Amino acid sequence: ARLAKRRLKRGVFHSVVDLQAAINRFLAEHNDHPKPFTWTADPDKIIAPAKRGHLALDSFH
Repeated sequence: ARLAKRRLKRGVFHSVVDLQAAINRFLAEHNDHPKPFTWTADPDKIIAPAKRGHLALDSFH
């Protein structure tokens, strides 16, 4: 999302090579100061709908 918002959304790219260069520059700049991802979602809230989905799919067979 950061790549799209900060580099690609308002960018003008005249070729695929220009687009690739912009993406590579963004990645290089972003990787200069990396921050670890902190998971904030409750895993149970993610797993429960997945289990319900599996149960629903299994009920059709």
